[in-house]
Amino acid sequence: MPTIALIGAGSVVFAQRLTTDILSWPDLEGSTIRLMDLDETRLETIGALARRLVQERNIPAQIETTTDRRVALDGADYVIVTIQIGGVSAVRPDVEIPFRYGVDQAIGDTLGPGGVFRALRTIPVMLDICREMAELCPNALLFNYSNPMVMNCWAIEAATKIRTIGLCHSVQGTAKQLAGYVGVPYEEVTYWTAGINHMAWYLELRHGDEDLYPRLRAAMADPAVYARDTTRFEVMRYFGYFVTESTRHMSEYVPYFRRTRDLAETYAPPWRRDYDLYIERQAAYYEKVRRQVDGFDPIPTDRTEEYCSFILHAIETNTSMRVNANVPNNGLIANLPANAIVEVPCLIDRRGVHPCAVGDLPPQLAALNRSNIAVQELTVKAALEQDREAAYQAVQLDPLTGSVLPLPRIRAMCDEMFAASKPWLDWA
Repeated sequence: MPTIALIGAGSVVFAQRLTTDILSWPDLEGSTIRLMDLDETRLETIGALARRLVQERNIPAQIETTTDRRVALDGADYVIVTIQIGGVSAVRPDVEIPFRYGVDQAIGDTLGPGGVFRALRTIPVMLDICREMAELCPNALLFNYSNPMVMNCWAIEAATKIRTIGLCHSVQGTAKQLAGYVGVPYEEVTYWTAGINHMAWYLELRHGDEDLYPRLRAAMADPAVYARDTTRFEVMRYFGYFVTESTRHMSEYVPYFRRTRDLAETYAPPWRRDYDLYIERQAAYYEKVRRQVDGFDPIPTDRTEEYCSFILHAIETNTSMRVNANVPNNGLIANLPANAIVEVPCLIDRRGVHPCAVGDLPPQLAALNRSNIAVQELTVKAALEQDREAAYQAVQLDPLTGSVLPLPRIRAMCDEMFAASKPWLDWA
């Protein structure tokens, strides 16, 4: 039975979901799950929840908790990383400083000024984890769930030899939404999706032999349906294909929807993360988990659609399946840079992860992807070389930022963000 280290288990709701998923498979019930976090209170909570689940289901899983990352990694077969460096104190300025300058990000954790600075703080820690893995579990497979997904995975690929894939729920989550829009059971929808994380494209969307795009375009004409996904329907209208990430996220990756208040209110109502409300919601989630630990509420046991447990099960049982994962391009998408990280279909079996070659994307989709890849590449360079100039240039190339600010203002904004990140970025 495998040993699975979960680094960042203090993300209680997500850790609960992954732990429950893994233990939902009879073939994985004997796994050892090592939960690691620096926050002892949250670690104790998720550990207690996992042990209660094991006890209630009477399964032989071993649950271990530790604040020592090396202890968690020692001899692990799989490593799952779900970290957020500095917590809310670090990420709040990623949104609030650019907003003062007129850059209205929705979340700011993937691209834009917020994504760049989140990467600068996160990549050094990811590389520390990989260095410890090289010593303590060199053959382990690392599942990265931490944003910014592409930048983290790109840095790991460039600077280490650790086997890594990046996992996100946007592909399967959006497919379920699309099934609802077109009135087809989700289980009967098939798709072929490729691009980059948070900007991959449904190149094919089918129900049996039926192309579902005509139905989707008809659904877009319904004002009630259109209002649920304004940005993504507009992208489909003008670029031809539906994109994987939400309207809220997609609106911050391109220059068309958040440049002015009028545009934001028309196409992407300014769903900007309110960090005070975010903290309240996190506290409510935590309290909900505490009630489950204390026996007042049942622990959810339904398997979610997160890919992680499916991949673990497929490898451990040699059961072939297909997921979408983030992997080095190396020619998989021919008209994107070879060194980029792309999100493509991957076959899974006992031998591991086998990415599928996609060929060329439609040129307009590749162009949108490349606009984001330029930012990702320079951010990785900045993080690996501690190159402040490359960080400036990454933000200067961000499509939304460049549509709002002149170059001197972008630099002034970045200087404020470097100062705000200084507690978590020793070269800032």
